[in-house]
Amino acid sequence: MTDDQGRKPATFQGRLQLDAFKYTTTEPTRRNPPRAASTPLRTKAQDESQTPSPSPRKRTSSSPPKSSPAKKKRTRQATGYAPPSTYAHLPLLPDAIAHNLLVLFVGLNPGIRTAMTGHAYNHPSNLFWKLMYSSGVTPRRCYAEEDRDMPALYSLGLTNIVARPTRNGSELSKAEMDDGVALLEQKARTYRPESMCVVGKSIWESIWRVRHGSNVGKQFRYGWQDEGENMGAVEGSWAGARVFVASSTSGLAATLAPAEKERIWGELGAWVKMRRAEREAAESKEEEEEEEEPERCGD
Repeated sequence: MTDDQGRKPATFQGRLQLDAFKYTTTEPTRRNPPRAASTPLRTKAQDESQTPSPSPRKRTSSSPPKSSPAKKKRTRQATGYAPPSTYAHLPLLPDAIAHNLLVLFVGLNPGIRTAMTGHAYNHPSNLFWKLMYSSGVTPRRCYAEEDRDMPALYSLGLTNIVARPTRNGSELSKAEMDDGVALLEQKARTYRPESMCVVGKSIWESIWRVRHGSNVGKQFRYGWQDEGENMGAVEGSWAGARVFVASSTSGLAATLAPAEKERIWGELGAWVKMRRAEREAAESKEEEEEEEEPERCGD
């Protein structure tokens, strides 16, 4: 009898008993959760630490923003008296003058630029030549370089109450302005213009002060003055030059509005145009009479 024949077949119960010999563990079987992706998992804390935070905003102040300081207007500082030695290196400006002028213009004194260039009212801000044209005193726009030609061209002359140049009128003294009045009277008597135009209030104040011994005060007015104020009158032979007081043409003179300056100068211009036309008519008549005279002699 073989071994197989002598061995009893295994029963179901016997097979069950074999389980007793299997290795068992007391820990429960751990199941790994399925991986959703190969990327490692991040915790919320990690995400928050790695997420870039928005840039911090500047706190707005409740107080209004500081405005930038406004630019201060540049103002020319007033200067005091300057003795003649201050500008002794500058040349004097010669008069542009002739006999029997329609108008002899009387300025204050030459400025620095006028003295350096040798031409009257030559500063770019000075309105003299502009007002001469806009008022009708000159039939066209003239320039400072033509100042010497004014007597021959339009019977207009130029002089000043003070000869020496300064930066502005405040560097002159009242005494030297008053001293200049006698010289103006002498020029009027010598050249006998029909009129003299005082270019600026301060010049007329000096003339009035010398003549009347007091300030003009409330009696001041622009335009034509009374006949008793004529310049250079010679008793019994000449009534003197009529006086017209015009506004200053300096760029520093801002008391009067531009329209008022135009009005004042326009009054002078109207008279000049009238007298120029009358003179031309008189000259034409004289020429005609001179042409007729030889014919009469021939008869």
